[in-house]
Amino acid sequence: MGDVGKDLTAGTVSGAAQLVVGHPFDTIKVKLQSQPTPPPAQPPRYAGAAGAVRQTRAAEGPRGLYKGMGAPLATVAAFNAVLFTVRGQMEAVLRSEPGAPLTIGQQVVAGAGAGVAVSFLACPTELIKCRLQAQSVLATAAPAAAAAGAGGVAAATMTAAVKYGGPIDVAKQVLKSEGGTRGLFKGLFPTLAREVPGNAVMFGVYEATKQVLAGGQDTSQLGRGSLILAGGLAGASFWGSVYPTDVVKSVTQVDDNKNPKYSGSMDAFRKILAADGVKGLYKGFGPAMARSVPANGASVPASWRTS
Repeated sequence: MGDVGKDLTAGTVSGAAQLVVGHPFDTIKVKLQSQPTPPPAQPPRYAGAAGAVRQTRAAEGPRGLYKGMGAPLATVAAFNAVLFTVRGQMEAVLRSEPGAPLTIGQQVVAGAGAGVAVSFLACPTELIKCRLQAQSVLATAAPAAAAAGAGGVAAATMTAAVKYGGPIDVAKQVLKSEGGTRGLFKGLFPTLAREVPGNAVMFGVYEATKQVLAGGQDTSQLGRGSLILAGGLAGASFWGSVYPTDVVKSVTQVDDNKNPKYSGSMDAFRKILAADGVKGLYKGFGPAMARSVPANGASVPASWRTS
């Protein structure tokens, strides 16, 4: 139990570090994912990540890049508890004998199992986070376009159009007007489609990278630099393998419940392809990949190191 407590403590601290390092990238990712497709001959509000950063800082200040961080920060301990506990149970089942190291294939299976479990915590957390991150671009898409043509100020319309006051307010509004608890699990299917294969690939790549760096299965002597490299590559592999499902998840979760654009995740997938082609499924991919290496390198949970 002492080792479990140490792993959970280390995982919580590392998860918080991951959030602090990576959340601004995540905010820009969600803004790019959720901005509506502009009318013909009209430019999008954000032409790219750099433009999204500049406009966010100008309209909301540096704090705008940390919108929505409260929800994942509040659940990071529970998230890591679920991830490490389920993965630990999977390891115990998969090991050929007590104390034996897991093969890369077994790490993949353990990661997939952990992905199923964490999806049920990640879905409501991400719904709250994404709505806070995206509300400015969704609320002011049309006014901002008009203001840009007339030399108006988008920040003023943004202030007037804010719908949510914070994570608790999002939860209250969803519970009240979107079907109770069920509303908080909007986007569960694409969340599962992201977390299950994503965690399978991530843990597999992490173990494979460690073994390559160590020159064999015994990775216990690897230094922190090697672990950071392995963690960064593992994080990049997560996003590289499942990114389109994250786009579908984001647009589904921020969709207006009273006037929905999408009837579900498959409808969102089809409409994104129809409107923007395959590139529409990779909106915000640059910030996601830029985030993955430093954020996962900053975390490197203790339970990864000892597996």
